[in-house]
Order: sequence, then structure tokens, then C-alpha cells
Amino acid sequence: MLQPSRKQHEVRDTAGSVSGRAWQMLALATAGFAVNFWAWALLSPLGPRFKDSLGLSSFQQSLLVAVPVVVGSLGRIPVGALTDRYGGRVMFPLVSAATIVPVLYLGLAGHSSLAALLVGGFFLGVGGTAFAVGVPFVNAWFPPERRGLAIGIFGAGMGGTAISALTTVKLVKAHGMADPFLITAAVLAVYAVVAALALRDAPGRTVPTEPLARRLAATLKLRITWQASALYAVAFGGYVAFSVYLPTYLKTGYGLTQADAANRMAGFVLLAVAMRPIGGWLSDRIGPVRVLAGVLAVVVAGAVVQSFTPSLAPAGTIAFLAMAAALGAGSGAVFALVAPLAPANMVGSVTGVVGAAGGLGGFVPPLVMGSLYGAYGSYAVGLALLAVVAAAALAFTGTGVRHTLTRRVPAVHVH
Repeated sequence: MLQPSRKQHEVRDTAGSVSGRAWQMLALATAGFAVNFWAWALLSPLGPRFKDSLGLSSFQQSLLVAVPVVVGSLGRIPVGALTDRYGGRVMFPLVSAATIVPVLYLGLAGHSSLAALLVGGFFLGVGGTAFAVGVPFVNAWFPPERRGLAIGIFGAGMGGTAISALTTVKLVKAHGMADPFLITAAVLAVYAVVAALALRDAPGRTVPTEPLARRLAATLKLRITWQASALYAVAFGGYVAFSVYLPTYLKTGYGLTQADAANRMAGFVLLAVAMRPIGGWLSDRIGPVRVLAGVLAVVVAGAVVQSFTPSLAPAGTIAFLAMAAALGAGSGAVFALVAPLAPANMVGSVTGVVGAAGGLGGFVPPLVMGSLYGAYGSYAVGLALLAVVAAAALAFTGTGVRHTLTRRVPAVHVH
């Protein structure tokens, strides 16, 4: 009888259990994701401040907070493919170290004009690509039946945006503009060193040999790439859009102070972060289609309620928190679709494209909301559009996505 190798034991101790090393790697990857997302979100809480100090229009303010989002999103496509090839052990320290440069630039020199902020924000987008490093890295360490939970836990690293929301404005008020950027740069540097020393790629990781362009072309031919991208654009895109635009929305629409708006945004983020692993865990047990259908229905309802601009206490708060929970759980459920349907040597490439779609889904709404508010003096139309998009995603989940899972992976719960 063949005995399992030592390397196999490193990934799985016994049938159905996961090794301690795998959990250690998951913890390190989640920390890296959080630190890079902290950096990625530094400009968002300061949007209202820059609007006042630089005399920005609503659209210019929206553009300022959206640029890191779109760059970080598109950058996930090549970064995901490079992670398939070189592994997270190389890519996590590299992405973290590269993000230090724009963070220092913005804190020390790049905040005196809109042009300087846009340049810094463009390169700050590198931090947003860390997601496409972590998913294939974590995926390789866990067996298929545990990947929904594992990727959900990793996805909780998006809570790095909450760190930014809770600390950036306070640090600027107390110590000046440079402080939050210098602190973030130092944390990035520490993590880059720790990752370089401690991260290990999973034993037996499948390494592709085809050229990058050919792998990306093959990725775009997979049905799951497009289906997961569409759903992630709504779920994670909605989360990103609210996390970057909510301070502006609450300040403009409800007259809250910058600090109060930032604190409420942090609450939205933390709830979404907490629900992401739950979405992955539920998907492992009852199937991702059921989870996605439920959460998208909640988003539709919440967006409809909020489109009437109800009082924040309690209707508006309930609507936003319900959407936060739903978008977080939905983001976790989408990658429970990717795990069983993407080839093992293409998880990074698929993740890159899907992650890009999610980020782009977060890029468009702030621009739309800013433009609509500038034109009509109301956010109602923008929130109604969110309800329509979520309803379309709900219908798509119940038809096209359900069919794909039923046809290709009969063992997955889809009922």
C-alpha cells in the first residue's frame, strides 16, 4: 500500500483535517492582504478633507478615491498570473515592498494638488493587487472541501480598509498629513520582510509552463471566469464602492461630520469583513448558489429602502448594515464557485480576472454617484440602479450559474 508523503502531510494531516502549517500560511497571507488593503484605502477617508482644502468638485473627489481602485483591480490580472508562475512566497513580499513607494510619496509630497494625488493614487493601486496573490496561495494549501472557508477567512483581510477608516483622519488631525502614511509604510516594510522569511508555497503546487499571454487567453475562455467576474463585480464591487464613497455620501447626504462618517464607514466594513468567511463556510455546506441568491435578495431590498433616503435611525442604518453583511457574505461565496471549477494551475489567473472585475465594480459606482448627485442633488437614482443591478445578478445566479455547477460539478449543492 502506498504511504502518503511527508509533503502531503504538510497540507493535510489526515483525511478531512488540515495541517497546522496550512493554517499558519493562511494567517500570514490574511495579514498581508490586510496590510496592503490598509495602504490601498488611505485616500478614501481623506476625500472630504481634500475636497475642502483643494476645492474639488464632487466628480473630482470621486475620481480621487476611485483611481487606486481601478489600478489595483486591473493590476490583479497580471499579478494573479505571475502568482501562478512564481508563487505567493515571491509575490507577497514584492507587492508589499512596491506599495511602500507611493505611500511615502503621498504622505511626504504628493498631497498638495489634485494632479499629485492622482499620480500617487495610481501607484497606490499596487496594494490592491495583493488579493490576486493570496487566493491561489491559500487555495493550494487547502483541500477542496475546506477552500470556501479558507478563502473566506483570507478575504477578511479586506478589513484593512477599516483600519484606514478608523485611524487615518484621527492621525492627520492629531499629528499632520504625513503620519498615517509613514506608519503604513513601516508596517508594509515589516510585513515584506516577515513574508520573505516565513511564507512557503504549498508542497506539490501546480506550476504552469505556458507563456503568460497564452495562460491569460486560456483563462478568458473559461465560463467560470466570466460568471464569477459578473457576480464579484456586484458583491465585492458593491463593498468597495461603499467603503470608498460612504464617508462622502454620509457627509453630503446626511450632514455628518467627517469623523462620524468615517466611523460609520468602518462599521460597514467590519460587518462585511466578518461575514465574508461566513459566506465561504456556508457555501461549503449548502452551496454557493443558495448563498448568493439569499445575499443578492438582501442587497436589492436594502438598496430600494435607502433610495428613499430614510432617517439614519433606524431605517438607514439597518439598510446599510444589511447590505454590508450581504455583500461580505456574497464576496466569500463567489470564490467558493472558483475553487471547484477553475483548473488547479489557473486559479491565480482566474482570481486575477475575477478580482479585477470586483475592483472595477467598485470603481464605477462612486463616479456615477458623484455625477448623479452633481446633476440632481440626490443619491436616489444611484441607489435605485444598484437595486436593478443586484436583481439582474440574482436572476443570473438562479439560471446560468446554477446550470454551470449542476452540469460540471454534480456533487456541489446548488438547490
